[in-house]
Amino acid sequence: MSIIEVKDLKKSYNGKEAVKGVDFIVEEGETFGFLGPNGAGKTTTINILCTLLKQSSGTARVAGFDCLKQPALVRSKIGLVFQEVTLDNELTAYENLKFHCYLYNMDRRLTEMRIDEMLEVVGLTDRKTDIVKNFSGGMKRRLEIARGLLHRPSVLFLDEPTLGLDPQTRVNVWDFIKELKADIGNTVFMTTHYMEEAEACKRIAIIDDGRIIACDTPENLKRSLKGDTIYLKTNDNKMAEREIIKKFDIEVKSVKDSLALIVEGGEKFIPKLFDGLSVEVQSVSVKKPTLDDVFLYLTGRDLRDGKPAQQRKIRG
Repeated sequence: MSIIEVKDLKKSYNGKEAVKGVDFIVEEGETFGFLGPNGAGKTTTINILCTLLKQSSGTARVAGFDCLKQPALVRSKIGLVFQEVTLDNELTAYENLKFHCYLYNMDRRLTEMRIDEMLEVVGLTDRKTDIVKNFSGGMKRRLEIARGLLHRPSVLFLDEPTLGLDPQTRVNVWDFIKELKADIGNTVFMTTHYMEEAEACKRIAIIDDGRIIACDTPENLKRSLKGDTIYLKTNDNKMAEREIIKKFDIEVKSVKDSLALIVEGGEKFIPKLFDGLSVEVQSVSVKKPTLDDVFLYLTGRDLRDGKPAQQRKIRG
């Protein structure tokens, strides 16, 4: 059963399209990821689903309610953790959570029980009465997640939930999200450009330039490349590229200071590659396909910074 339904969704700002006819569904209880660089349309889409923006055209439904026509009912079913910290730094952890309960008109007894429960879950019980401005980034992020779950939302939206956190804190926050997901069984919709977070999703929609260009499980997306990725660095990459395509008829892409090519049986192919090159090989590595590789080959763009990767296809 689908809990999110999006059809031909479009959003324009001053005549420029940020979202260009997006279609997808999310099943109830699923962990669904939006993967793409900054400016791809991830945050715009999630803001429409959370009723923070109105679409230019198309439809979006969450938990059976129309995001444009029934925003209050949609909001009653969702929780949201923003990219930026939205806590009140001058209030305590308890006061931040209690204010959220007021907004959702929760029963007073239920409010106190839920606050204590969620503070314990996120490991902040002993900081209940502490002012939030003294919290670390990781503690604030955990408190935001706790706030988003106080009213037991059917769908938890996470917009870059670990943005700006150090690697260890990112791991801890994501472990916490997965534990909550296992306990509560709600639907999680997240945007990210971190591969390790995307790998934890049941399905991923790859979005670039306002369009979804692929949507499948992480494993199926990686299998779509049908081979291993060889990264090769030589003393003359342009010459190496011409020779590879002329002799092997393989597509080659330039990634930073290396060449990337996909072949079946990468390790067995390397000796043939060396024999076919007249230039000096400085380094070579073989990797099983990753989501980074999938994104690069689908878009020609680097996922981390969104900059176009140089790409050429030369026929011999």
